[in-house]
Amino acid sequence: MNPIRVLLVDDEDVVRSANAQTLSLSDCEVRACASGDEALRVCAEFDPDVVVSDVRMPGIDGLELFGRLKALDAELPVILITGHGDIPMAVRALHDGVYDFLAKPFPAGQLSGAVQRAAERRRLVVENRALRAQLDTAIDDGSLLLGNSAAMHKLRQQLRELAQLPVDVLVLGETGAGKEVVAQCLHRWGPRSAKPFVALNCGALPESVAESELFGHEAGAFTGAVKRRVGRIQHADGGTLFLDEIESMPLALQVKLLRVVEQRAVEPLGANELRPLDLRIIAATKTDLAAAAARKEFREDLYYRLNVVSLRIPPLRERREDIPLLFAHFASRAAQRFARPVPEWTVALQARFEREALPGNVRELAHFAERYVLGLHEAPDEPLPAAPQTLAERVESYERELLRRELAAHGGDAKATIEALGLARKTFYDKLQRHGLKAQDFRS
Repeated sequence: MNPIRVLLVDDEDVVRSANAQTLSLSDCEVRACASGDEALRVCAEFDPDVVVSDVRMPGIDGLELFGRLKALDAELPVILITGHGDIPMAVRALHDGVYDFLAKPFPAGQLSGAVQRAAERRRLVVENRALRAQLDTAIDDGSLLLGNSAAMHKLRQQLRELAQLPVDVLVLGETGAGKEVVAQCLHRWGPRSAKPFVALNCGALPESVAESELFGHEAGAFTGAVKRRVGRIQHADGGTLFLDEIESMPLALQVKLLRVVEQRAVEPLGANELRPLDLRIIAATKTDLAAAAARKEFREDLYYRLNVVSLRIPPLRERREDIPLLFAHFASRAAQRFARPVPEWTVALQARFEREALPGNVRELAHFAERYVLGLHEAPDEPLPAAPQTLAERVESYERELLRRELAAHGGDAKATIEALGLARKTFYDKLQRHGLKAQDFRS
């Protein structure tokens, strides 16, 4: 892991040297500056993860330095140090976005701990920026398969190669893994992209109408068939037919489908001739079709006809490194739909998905992202905080209680609370998330 880059600013040589040594012993890479002017000059070149600055300095003081740095990067964590601090000044600074406030004298461990926490926040900020950039790139590329894991790189490469080949494909994957997305990629990235993509869930078709729905019928073929109907298979002519949950297709229909696969022709109900087809067939299953065929629950000859090439979609638990990017995508989409702020990836979310089994895979993650945006997710149990002792802890406690009081006074009305506190909308929601508060909990 790379060392934390800390820009340390203090006009007192002895104090600056001592703090630099403390941070260096904590595996930080420190760039020490004697003034705010010097800090601004080296900031762009050094690209710090955290800035630690004294407040009382000649020329550009710590508060002004914070304002200048905030204009350059609003999410760069700044820790201010003072021997003259008081609660009102600290509260104003924290409201303006200062990450933390330390009052002199303080133990070396307190400075190191504050820097470690600030660096973790910075890491999440950088990760979220990277996620947004990756998401924009993926959308610009027209890619439907998000993920930077080795498994997803391999899957996309296989899909691009197979998309150009005129072969049928059997897609294997658990519930919610994205089997239809894979089928859409095979269609979009291939020469049939301008032709129809017809998706059919075999498990959702009532058996009484399945044959007509799939193969079509002629007028008068049966009672109620007053006009000719083109079936889903024929509608896919020239394009791609996607048969999801193929294992659910009744055995009687599997016989007719086998003929379509072998002869590339369809015979609608009531017709006396075969109608030729030019299509690609992609079937998908969440079960072991070979085992089902051995149990006589699926036609063995159809299984071998469909299984020309098989593709396995890795479940989400095997590529957990893709979860932040997928969450960012689903959360951004949900935030736009529900007109809510876009949440960011947090340490709590990281911990949650490191232990979750995710049996529903990508679909489960998408539904969780929607609940998270709406504030309906279940928060993990957290221990009660210890009684605040330091100035920064007292300020945090004061800010949390102030937010609680104002939300309660305005009945959970976020807009009224924002106006009463004089905060920017994003700052307000950032603080709610930081303190584990939700406006809807205060609605009467």
